[in-house]
Amino acid sequence: MTLRIYGDSISGNCLKVKWTADRLGRAYEWIETSVLKAETRTPAFLAMNPAGQVPLVLLDDGRPLAQSNAIILHLAEGSDLIPADAYERARMLEWMFWEQYSHEPYVAVARFHHHYLGKPLGELDPKLFERGNGALQRLEDALEAEQFLVGGRLSLADVALVAYTRVAHEGGFDLSRYPKVQAWVARVEAALGIA
Repeated sequence: MTLRIYGDSISGNCLKVKWTADRLGRAYEWIETSVLKAETRTPAFLAMNPAGQVPLVLLDDGRPLAQSNAIILHLAEGSDLIPADAYERARMLEWMFWEQYSHEPYVAVARFHHHYLGKPLGELDPKLFERGNGALQRLEDALEAEQFLVGGRLSLADVALVAYTRVAHEGGFDLSRYPKVQAWVARVEAALGIA
């Protein structure tokens, strides 16, 4: 059985999985699964992932695995996307945990509500922008003297964080305020072969 990726192409969390599989040369079947059309709420999908979320993968042996960062960690096991040094590996994980807790809930949520649900920016919770801009500034500061987030080279930390950062403007964030972030996005996109 080939790796099967259930994902929504508008989701940065889903694209992380695609980009990681592509970077590693893993064969897979992409199964477009629309959140907006409630395709993650069907009985068949809920039987595979009771949380009703994408991304979801069915591994080569048929076992399901959910949560984008858990999936990319599993796929990249033993590859150069995970630092060999224990401290650098922990720093990569630190960024990945931070991404899901302090970046994605603001940047991605603002983007989803504005760009896909059509809500005017003025109707969104101002805390989304306060915290989202705080997250972008945290990245800007971290990239002051670094080309990538960990160890001077591409890792899963970059894959995880570029997913929504690169489209932050769709949620009302002005990336021109963060020139080091813009340059990093371009480096990561080039390294992953995405545009």
